[in-house]
Amino acid sequence: MQLSLPEDSQPVKEMFERFFAAESTSALVREAEPTGFHAGLWKELVALEVPFMRVPASAGGGEMSLFDACLMMEEAGRRLAPAPLAESLVALRILGQVGGDAAAQWIEKVRGGETVLTFALKSVSDGRSQLVPGGAVAKGILTFDGQALAIELPGEPLDAPFSLGGNALGRFTPGTGERILLSTNADAASIWAAGLEEWKILTAAALIGLTQEALGMAAAYANERIAFGIPIGANQGLAHPLANDVIDADGAAYLLWWVLRGIAKGDTDAGATISMLSWFASRTASTAVAHALHTFGGYGLSNEYDIQLYHRRAKSWAQALGDPQTELERGGRRLLLGEAAALPDVGRVDINFEGPDTSTGLAAEVRALFDSILDPKKHRLHEYNFEAHDWDVHRAIGKAGLLFPEWPEKWGGRGADTEQVRAANKVWIDVGYAGFPRGVTGMAGKMVQLVGSPELQEEVLLPFARGEKTSCLGFTEPSGGSDVFAAKTRAVKDGDEWVINGQKMFTSGAELADYVLLLARTDPEAPKHKGLTLFLCPMKQGGVEIHPVETFMDERTNATFYEDVRISDRYRLGDVNGGARVMAMLLTTEQGGTMYHHQLREMVAAVAEWARRQERDGKPLIENSNVLARLARTYSNACVAEALNGRSTWTQMTKGQDLAFGPAAKVFSTEAFIADSADLVDLAAPESLLRGKTGLGVVEMGYRHSTATSVYAGTSEVLRSMVAERRLGLPRSRA
Repeated sequence: MQLSLPEDSQPVKEMFERFFAAESTSALVREAEPTGFHAGLWKELVALEVPFMRVPASAGGGEMSLFDACLMMEEAGRRLAPAPLAESLVALRILGQVGGDAAAQWIEKVRGGETVLTFALKSVSDGRSQLVPGGAVAKGILTFDGQALAIELPGEPLDAPFSLGGNALGRFTPGTGERILLSTNADAASIWAAGLEEWKILTAAALIGLTQEALGMAAAYANERIAFGIPIGANQGLAHPLANDVIDADGAAYLLWWVLRGIAKGDTDAGATISMLSWFASRTASTAVAHALHTFGGYGLSNEYDIQLYHRRAKSWAQALGDPQTELERGGRRLLLGEAAALPDVGRVDINFEGPDTSTGLAAEVRALFDSILDPKKHRLHEYNFEAHDWDVHRAIGKAGLLFPEWPEKWGGRGADTEQVRAANKVWIDVGYAGFPRGVTGMAGKMVQLVGSPELQEEVLLPFARGEKTSCLGFTEPSGGSDVFAAKTRAVKDGDEWVINGQKMFTSGAELADYVLLLARTDPEAPKHKGLTLFLCPMKQGGVEIHPVETFMDERTNATFYEDVRISDRYRLGDVNGGARVMAMLLTTEQGGTMYHHQLREMVAAVAEWARRQERDGKPLIENSNVLARLARTYSNACVAEALNGRSTWTQMTKGQDLAFGPAAKVFSTEAFIADSADLVDLAAPESLLRGKTGLGVVEMGYRHSTATSVYAGTSEVLRSMVAERRLGLPRSRA
């Protein structure tokens, strides 16, 4: 995994960040309206050789990677640069690939600074007119008619209709001007098609920059504007939509990296993900900038405010190609029907989302152990609940020191590094053994290692690691919900002991556990965040009762009751009344991402297989455009979810600045899981209503399982507040 901006690309980003901030000011953008082109800026871009970034070196260009070109486009989008950059980059690259005297002459014409060359996004084979971005100011339009690449010279300036987003749209009618033939060889079609895919990627990059800047503007305004005595950003009704938007905007940025890496690697789904990126970036921009404008209230409607400039362009740049929903359908055809896609040469991409190698080392050992002890007929594989726990499996893994391989050897681990642990954990996912008690016990064990007394460490860590004992979590209370710091369960000091009274709700796994990680109030007079202490309370003590609570997900949870439970002070974790600080460490671990993208992909595969066997209007249902779009949307969300989880993991691995990346990944993953599983139940109904562990049964099971995921490890509402505060810098939110 490598998800930091590559060192060689850092100067590229910084240079264009400075350039566009200085040269593409809002005053200049306004000056370029209504057309959306500024000749002075264009000359500066040409002087910097920006339109020639992607031209092969053999043709006199920079031959830069598409990754670096996208960094430039993000900064151009951030400042709404009024120039047809994506179109000229593609057109000039094609000229460099095709070669020949005419192509070389046109490259030099553009280099002179007075000529604009743009790119017709649709084939001109039918002779119909089309709106061409940049066409209103171009002296040449690169076209493809199904056989030949050519440059058409309009006899007179194209009609430039007044448009929504000012991207210099010109109405172009093929065959009305001089035509310069460039190529008719067999490669012409693939060169043009790859150029169109590159245009989608570059335009998505510009939209990502536009979206992130608009959200930054909205956050700044939300901090400044006071209403009812507080900054408007303190209201969840405003903060939470912006939090959703910045999660999506970051997801689009990482999906862009995902796509570029996939093309470079030759992934089979690379062509499909280009179309998905085009749709996702466009949808995100439209939604996010609409919310950003809303943040400004009536001022956002005023021409004097810049946010309206972003709002109009968010809904026009990608639409130059047509309905973005069509791209989603195309992504489905490429993914599920094998429709071919001509891919651009992206050059070097020093980004890596790949999971660790699970074929060697610790991971291979874990896999071999699972192969020897798991029996699909006996063990409840691919079930995500505590009921799937098997003590024999748990103890066998613990005996081998593989339950918590990252723990020190003295506490029953292997002292494994992060990559080894990631590889080993991936094997658990691959084989489908959930091992839920392992997860919560690992959290308890980590806290004991960090802040537990030596006596407690001696008592619990080796039994935890050997699989002999487990822990559960006792945070939520009936009256508190996700506000764990509102705990009413009391712990009163009595000599060297604590006496605990109270109730916890949703104590999943309590029936299996020997200990509970229990948050209790130790100073009722202190503010709620300052009067709490965390304990690792033995469950076998007198006064502890466990009452099962069955759920419709076929999963048992519990209500637990504590009546005069006496425990030694050695079970205290951290300082007295310091529970909030310890909980903060713990919740960061619990909110560090999810694996729901695996289930999203499983559901796509199940519904696709079902749709191949169904017919509608005499055709296989899998060929239906609506079906393809809905499956592609779920697949897109799975890619974004995995990418955001990767960011969270990478930040933890590198100890980078964490702007609530774990909570962001969880919000996106769980909300997508909930929405997509519900949609796929609809799509495959009524067959999807039947329970089972295979086929459409995974959709029905996923639907029931998804419902609670926005509650586990903090509700989406709590996590959105964290994202709003830490990622956008908004004030602490209130309802």
